[in-house]
Amino acid sequence: MKEESLGEITLRKYEKPYQLSSRELVKKICLSLGLLQPGDSRDIVVDILFTLLNARKQKKELNLEEIKEQVIESRKKGNFELKGIANSNIRRQLKKLRDVFIVEKKANNYRISEFENLKKIFEEKIERFYIVSIIERIKEYLDELEKS
Repeated sequence: MKEESLGEITLRKYEKPYQLSSRELVKKICLSLGLLQPGDSRDIVVDILFTLLNARKQKKELNLEEIKEQVIESRKKGNFELKGIANSNIRRQLKKLRDVFIVEKKANNYRISEFENLKKIFEEKIERFYIVSIIERIKEYLDELEKS
């Protein structure tokens, strides 16, 4: 039996969201969902999610190059270092977002899942489905332990 995780999620609780910029709100969401580690200087996932959220307003799908261009532009505007902008890293960050059902890929384009509201995605796909399935599996292990 392999020690391979079938799914995982990290959840963190931060202070209430008062007077934060849109980018800071996205950063707290990434931190809260374990997509970004506290203190991590490589926060490119924030700009990727921010870019896709902006594209969602026009119901627009973006390919990897469009995401990269918009992320670079956004980071330059915010005076952030251009760390982590290699295509391989952007694909890795998109995979993280896909793994928690926030982003979906259609052909070679990416979008926020069904152009949906993030709160609804969290409630329907993460809270009601993903977390519940992880908790149920943990309970199965607990039940098996009680039998032994």
